[in-house]
Amino acid sequence: MINNIKSKAYSLGFSTVGFAAPEMNATAQLGLSQFIAQGHHGDMGWMADKADRRADPKTLWPEVKSIIVLGHNYGPDFDPMQKLEQSDIGNISCYALNEDYHEVIKKKLKQLARWIAETHGCEVKVFVDTAPVMEKPLAEAAGLGWQGKHTCLVSREFGSWLFLGSIFTTLEIAPNAAESDHCGTCTKCLNICPTQAFTDAGKLDARRCIAYLTIEHKGQIPLEFRKAIGNRIYGCDDCLAVCPWNKFAQASQEAAYHPRKELEAPLLRDLAQLDDAGFHKFFSKSPVKRIGRDRFVRNVLIAIGNSNDVSLGAVVAPLVEDANPLVAEMAAWALEELSAIGD
Repeated sequence: MINNIKSKAYSLGFSTVGFAAPEMNATAQLGLSQFIAQGHHGDMGWMADKADRRADPKTLWPEVKSIIVLGHNYGPDFDPMQKLEQSDIGNISCYALNEDYHEVIKKKLKQLARWIAETHGCEVKVFVDTAPVMEKPLAEAAGLGWQGKHTCLVSREFGSWLFLGSIFTTLEIAPNAAESDHCGTCTKCLNICPTQAFTDAGKLDARRCIAYLTIEHKGQIPLEFRKAIGNRIYGCDDCLAVCPWNKFAQASQEAAYHPRKELEAPLLRDLAQLDDAGFHKFFSKSPVKRIGRDRFVRNVLIAIGNSNDVSLGAVVAPLVEDANPLVAEMAAWALEELSAIGD
């Protein structure tokens, strides 16, 4: 049965498969409770609201007997760090350079789950990221990898580049042995963080994280972090990209993850001028569209303020009168930064 499930998963394009018991280890439960108690989740109130469900898979579905954890490789065929030096472009996290991975994986998970249910006469439920499932501890328990010091999953085969999904089932499947930690004394991921978001190994204050600030945070981005953001307009790959285990990583074979040409190096000048309709058209099928035009342009304006390109003032100036205060206030800040050049 295990080999049949794995074979079917691989035939659908999944990169790695493991099996775990429907329980969460005490370390993961404690880490979650401390993360929330310290307020490190920031605006992500849904984490606190459903903390009890995250801490125990059986609260999501009491009948679950086993969890099938699947990884989908999204490894880039380029170095995400190289774009940080190009101050005239917007740097988008490599996971968001094409189609929304939620939709890509969900389709494959449903196909696999349907096949499992029909083949083995069981019940199944599918989960991809948006549900209150602690996927990384489950993936570690299923032997797919371990949670690195940057809190993300690290695989000996795919480095830091795995999307995760899971299938809960009433099948009784022997769990894999959990993967052990192979980070050793390395702290590259902690040291490279531009905003020093890690309070310790494996402990992240999301409120300082550029990925959180540019994606999840709904308000104005605090002044203390704006310079460190550089040209990152959606997410940050630094702690992932620097991981030494990436030397074993492979470029993704999934066409839906290969960068769309227009998103590889989009000019800040063009992005700043997107209205709501233009934004949604440009980011059709992309996960970027979920933050909306206003938060996105807020991010673009920070990058422009950091660009040292005074010619961009011409596209910023009209935005000082933008109807949305997120945009208008950040435009004013960007103009101040550009006007200070050469003073």
